[in-house]
Amino acid sequence: MKIDSGLGYETAKAIISKLSYNVTNLKELPVKFEEIKKILKMLSNVIRQIGMVSLMDEVVKSWIGEVRSVAYHVEDTVDKYSYHILQYQEEGPLEKFFTKRTHYVKVFSEIVDDVAKVEREILLVIEMKGRWLQPSQLVADPLIEMERQWFQYNCLEVVKYEDLVGIADNMIFLTGLLYSEEQETTVITVSGMGGLGKSTLVSNVYEREKINFHAHAWIVVSQIYTVDALLRTLISKIGYIEQPLPVGIEKMDVHDLKNEIKQRLQNRKYLIVLDDVWFQDVYFQIHDALQDFQGSRIIITTRKDHVAGISSPAKHLELQPLSHPDAFDLFCRRAFYQTKGNMCPNELETIATYIVGMCHGLPLAIVTIASMLSSKLQLDFWNQTYNQIGRVLSNNDHVRAILNLSFYDLSEDLRCCFMYCSLFPEDYPMSRDGLVWLWVSEGLVVSRKNHTPEMIAEGNLMELIHRNMLEVVENDELGRVKTCKMHAIVRELAISVAEVERFASANEYGTLMEVDKDVRHLSLCEWKDDSVLEIELPHLRTVVSIGGISSSPGLLSSILSRSSYLAVLELQDSEVSEVPTLIGHLFNLRYFGLRRTKVKSLPDSIQNLSNLYTLDIKQTKIEKLPRGVVKLKKLCHLLADRSDEEMQTEFPYFIGVPTPEKLSNLDELQTLETVKSSNGLAEQLKKLMQLRSVSIENIRAADCANLFATLSDMPLLSRLILSARDENEALCFEDLKPRSADLHRLIIRGQLAKGTLNCPIFLHLGTRLKYLALSWCDLGENPLKMLAPSLLNLAYLELSNMHTANTMVISEDDFPNLKTLVLKHMPDVKGLSIIDGALPGIESLYITSLPKMDMVPRGIEALHSLKKLWLLDLHKNFISKWISYGMQQKMLHVPEVRI
Repeated sequence: MKIDSGLGYETAKAIISKLSYNVTNLKELPVKFEEIKKILKMLSNVIRQIGMVSLMDEVVKSWIGEVRSVAYHVEDTVDKYSYHILQYQEEGPLEKFFTKRTHYVKVFSEIVDDVAKVEREILLVIEMKGRWLQPSQLVADPLIEMERQWFQYNCLEVVKYEDLVGIADNMIFLTGLLYSEEQETTVITVSGMGGLGKSTLVSNVYEREKINFHAHAWIVVSQIYTVDALLRTLISKIGYIEQPLPVGIEKMDVHDLKNEIKQRLQNRKYLIVLDDVWFQDVYFQIHDALQDFQGSRIIITTRKDHVAGISSPAKHLELQPLSHPDAFDLFCRRAFYQTKGNMCPNELETIATYIVGMCHGLPLAIVTIASMLSSKLQLDFWNQTYNQIGRVLSNNDHVRAILNLSFYDLSEDLRCCFMYCSLFPEDYPMSRDGLVWLWVSEGLVVSRKNHTPEMIAEGNLMELIHRNMLEVVENDELGRVKTCKMHAIVRELAISVAEVERFASANEYGTLMEVDKDVRHLSLCEWKDDSVLEIELPHLRTVVSIGGISSSPGLLSSILSRSSYLAVLELQDSEVSEVPTLIGHLFNLRYFGLRRTKVKSLPDSIQNLSNLYTLDIKQTKIEKLPRGVVKLKKLCHLLADRSDEEMQTEFPYFIGVPTPEKLSNLDELQTLETVKSSNGLAEQLKKLMQLRSVSIENIRAADCANLFATLSDMPLLSRLILSARDENEALCFEDLKPRSADLHRLIIRGQLAKGTLNCPIFLHLGTRLKYLALSWCDLGENPLKMLAPSLLNLAYLELSNMHTANTMVISEDDFPNLKTLVLKHMPDVKGLSIIDGALPGIESLYITSLPKMDMVPRGIEALHSLKKLWLLDLHKNFISKWISYGMQQKMLHVPEVRI
């Protein structure tokens, strides 16, 4: 049934009236759910149309919260129905009609009652919309975007000229681009997250230099803009001396407006700033009106990386947070503006340092807090502010205004993904794979044509990074994001919005009793208190407790027994040592994370988790999986490396679990890390053709032929880890001829059978491999020279526990794309020679545990791209030679050096 875009009360009532009949056939419930979802979709569209200022109105936020609550109620009801209808369909006729008949009558009666309640809730929120919201708040009127420009200008005034600190180099760089030797019109872009001072930097350069251009204009670009309105604004502003507007400008079309601009700019060098641009089209739709005149410049400021790509890399300035010294200087200038020299009093210096640290180099946050503290220079007040600095900043009008622009520009799914990141601790490095698996488990992304949910989730992650709402911490060997984090101030915004929208609650120690009982996503990171055991959170979907929840199972058992809809349980790095049996009652659980906990076993009831998507028990004490794990038909990611602190030998630095019988039942598996090799493993793997990442240990020479042939047939394989039974077991790789074009990471531990280096694994994977780690392999006197010809595209190379010649040599053409080189545990190596021109892109060099190495690596000072250098646990004479050669001074270009 079609629903009108206005979604009036009478329309919704008519739809619901038609649906509100007694359900006698269970097949009718999905139809009801679909119609209800259509109404919720329309309500979501209404929310998307609300202007930014209205979204910040308390009444509007309350109404949005009510809509979210209804949507969550629908989600719970649908999940409950989906689970029980599946159980009902799988039951035999005797159980269905005799043993469990009363049970199913009760369950489905409850679901029907829930549906009726949802229908009443929908009518109520629609009635509230008509009563609470003004029509002007529900229309996407371009005039509403005046509110955005008002915020823009008011926030721009926060940082004044005298407060410009730490941006001298950026001002010099930007000014230099204005007067570069290029004669054609040049586009310059300045990018970075909101609050970094893009507009402040550019405005100061603009105001100082505009007099040197014949025409100039500064335009704040609307998120909801029209080309003709933008052109009219440009006409009204360009000109060294104001010119009258042309007659009939309001009636001019785009063609006429562009001609008018061309005439006004004819033979005139101009400087035009397009401030806070959100779309590339802003430039491309008007650039033909801007005459290509000698020395003219266009500056674009933006929060989005793809917009910054309009200019060439040499004309792009990406702003970074201030360094601590500059941040502290900026803070003192504003906090102690009445003090001579802006000096910080001794009694406030310690707390001032802490406060500046909490601002994480964000100028907007620094100036906001400093301005607030400037009127009260008492230690008690400053301590109080420090303890609630996040809340203070997230509630400040200036800070919220500039950050809300980024948040409210997100689509619904991106908003949810963004808010979800607030569940992790401050400055926590979130892994790409972890976020993708969590978002998919939560249902925050759905598959589209030719795209899996994982692909959509990874696209969402990159979109948040391109919008500068997440920061990249580390990239992997393919140049993809490996880990990222959320800026502390941005995280406070996410926490605040998530609580308002009833999406999530990130709770610190001692506040669990204050949690809304209807909360969906709960963070208990660093939570240590088990005294609150009776808390009931019936609608809870997620618990993220990284480093939290003590060893006593009380709180965990309480949550599990009272939160039947739980979909995600992430207990990484917590003190949990036992998993309660009632975990098996969580029919909706899709993600279960126990990494680096003290858990020794999983209960047999784990087999009841029919919706489980990810099981992460890496680096736990679990020695084997329950037999019933093979019943988890939806399982996609099984990570089970075992840590063993009592391990005496260095060789098996990771230990797998025995291969479960009937592993082949898990035909949805994409990740399998790590299992022990066995006689039947190859046959089991033949049915697991969705595998992308595989790790196998305890491989015997006799296993190689069948096992490697099976691995070779996997069409999607991208990461492969293979470990021999011990350091003396020689593995033959003749049958490892992977057909997957995606295989880029290979780790091998163990001896290589004679002739292995001439096998396809090294000869034909050379162009594909980006990451290679070899340990305990005999590669001859110079393994680097042996590997180099076949592995031209390697980005990461690690060699360890090898016997080699006394000196290793890296020639000029060896590993042209290598970013990271690791050499460790090589008892024979005394020296390393890097020929001039070798390793042109190297960024990290780790040389550790080479006990005979007493010579400074030759040519190391010529590695100008180097960012990290570790030279640890070498010969006792190494440090003295390093000092005597003056190497510390020669390596000043390297940000991180450890000797």
